[in-house]
Amino acid sequence: MSVTDDLLMEFREELKATRRVFERIPADKLAWKPHNKSMTLGQLAMHIAGVPGAIAGMTAGDSFDIQKGNFAPPSPQSTDELQSALNHSAEVVEKTLKAANEETSYAQWRLTRGDSLLMAVPRVVAWRSIMLNHWYHHRGQLTVYLRLLDVPLPSIYGPSADENPFG
Repeated sequence: MSVTDDLLMEFREELKATRRVFERIPADKLAWKPHNKSMTLGQLAMHIAGVPGAIAGMTAGDSFDIQKGNFAPPSPQSTDELQSALNHSAEVVEKTLKAANEETSYAQWRLTRGDSLLMAVPRVVAWRSIMLNHWYHHRGQLTVYLRLLDVPLPSIYGPSADENPFG
């Protein structure tokens, strides 16, 4: 099994968990935010929907200049828009990881800001840290938003206070 096979297997399982969380997003609360400095619920969910595909796209070349990216998540108008963005992102990840081989996976990838080097890591490290771990972090944030709105949380890695698929 290749490193990309491992990442794809993990991605697919985490995508299922992300879909379960997205199913709970209340359509009438997309503009809600817990603090003035926070993203809205809709913006955070849109960020979560787009992160995997965006990172897969950013790592397609040998480097990416963050000055050329737009990292401000849009405000979705509906939960259908969120689902569509998540589906598109998943397709990009599937295509990217299926096309990669061991050589491209372990090749050095650079993140820059203009002429400044911010990060130089094997592409697989960028996939693990920025594409997956970053995704999980924000999904955790989303569950806090939902809890603050009294939305019952689904099981992610085990029972939640609201759902026990094992019992």
